[in-house]
Amino acid sequence: MANGLVIAAPRSGSGKTLVTLGLLTALRRRGIVTAPAKTGPDYIDRAHLARAAGTEAINLDPWAMSPDRLRLLAHDHAAAADLLVVEGVMGLFDGAADGTGSTADLAATLKLPVILVVDAEKQGQSIAALVSGFAAFRADVEIAGVIVNRVATTRHEQMLVAALAPLGIPILGVLPRRDSLHLPDRHLGLVMPAEITTFDSVVDSAADVLEQFVDLDRLVALSAPPSSPRSNYPTAFRLQPLGQRIAVGMDDAFCFAYPHLLHDWQNQGAELIPFSPLADEHARMDSDAVYLPGGYPELHGRTLASAANFQASLIAARDRHALIYGECGGYMVLGQSLTDAAGISHRMAGLLPVSTDISRPKRTLGYRRLRHTGPLPWPRELMGHEFHYSTGDSATALFTATDALGVALPPMGAVVGRVMGSYAHVIDVA
Repeated sequence: MANGLVIAAPRSGSGKTLVTLGLLTALRRRGIVTAPAKTGPDYIDRAHLARAAGTEAINLDPWAMSPDRLRLLAHDHAAAADLLVVEGVMGLFDGAADGTGSTADLAATLKLPVILVVDAEKQGQSIAALVSGFAAFRADVEIAGVIVNRVATTRHEQMLVAALAPLGIPILGVLPRRDSLHLPDRHLGLVMPAEITTFDSVVDSAADVLEQFVDLDRLVALSAPPSSPRSNYPTAFRLQPLGQRIAVGMDDAFCFAYPHLLHDWQNQGAELIPFSPLADEHARMDSDAVYLPGGYPELHGRTLASAANFQASLIAARDRHALIYGECGGYMVLGQSLTDAAGISHRMAGLLPVSTDISRPKRTLGYRRLRHTGPLPWPRELMGHEFHYSTGDSATALFTATDALGVALPPMGAVVGRVMGSYAHVIDVA
C-alpha cells in the first residue's frame, strides 16, 4: 500500500491547513495520487482536503475509533493511492479533555512520520527549543521534518535556519509570509469549499509557494508505510445500515456525513439513494430508512420550510414505518420549527417534539460517549461528538451521554416510534 505522513503543528493557527492543501495540489500537479485524511471529527477541513486532492477524504479519529479501525480505514483508503496525507488537528499533542485522541496518538498508532509546520512569526532562535521539545516529547512519535512558516525577511530566515541546524531535523522549506493566503470562516469553522469563490485560486497560490520553497521530493521520501491492520480483524464493519435501501439527504444543507459510515452500510449490502431536500426532492417511496446528516439547515430555513415534496416524503416514510434518523442539522429539520440567526422561525417537518433556535448562538462542542434508547440497529454503546450553536429541548431523549471525561450530560435528542435524532454525530461503536 501507499506510504504516508502526517502534517501537524505545535498549535492551531500555524498554517497547517493551507500547507496541507497546497501540498495536495502540488503533488496532484506532479501526477501523484494522494489519499487525504483529517485527524478527528472535522467535516469541513475534510471537504477542503477532498477538493484540493480531487478525491474523497476521510476522517481518522483516534479518540472515537479503535486502533484496529484506524489501521483498517487508513489501509483501505490508501490502497489505490501513491501517498496517504493526514492533516492533524490543533497542536500535535492536543486531544480531548481526557488527554487522548491527539494527532500524536494517530501518528503513533499508524506509525507515520510527522512533518511539523512551525509558525515563525514574532519568533527567533527560540524556535529551536520549541522544535527540540516537540521532537523529544514522545518516543513513539517521529518528527521527520520541519516546514517553517510565515518568515518575514531573508535575515529572519537565516536566523531561524541557523538555530534549527544543530537539531539535525531536516528543514524541508521556509515559507515567506503571504497575507493573501487566507480562507474565510464562520460559526462552524471554515466555509465549505463550494461556497468560496476564491478557494481554488488561494489553494493554487499555496501550491505555487510550496513548489517554490519546499523540497517536495525530500518530503515524499520521508514518508513511511503505515502499520497494517491485523489479518484476523473482521472485514465486516460494525456500524450496521439503517435499512436495506436508505434515502440519504445530500446537499448544502446536509453535507456532514462521514464517508466511513456510508461505506460501512454499502459494504454490508445496503443501497444508498441520495436526494436533495433543498431542491425539494423526495425521499424515495421504496426506501426503508431515511438518513438526514448534519450540515447548515439554519442557512436555508425558508427553502426547507417550503420544500413540500421533501416534507411530505418524510411523513410518508414515517407512515410506512421506515426508520428516520437525523443528526444535528437533520435532527433540527425533523423538529417542529427552526429559528434562524435573524430570529425568523421556519416550519420544519414536525416529526419530533423539538424546536431549535440559533438566534442566540451558544456553542456546544465536545466528544460524547452515547447510549441509545431507540430502535437504531447499532450497538447500544457508541462514540460521537457534538458541534452546534443552536439550542433545542425535548422530553423524549434518544441518547444518554457523558463527555470525554465521563461526566454525565443531560439526555440528548428525541425519539417517536421509528423517527429519531439528536445533536450527536455518531462516529463509531464504543
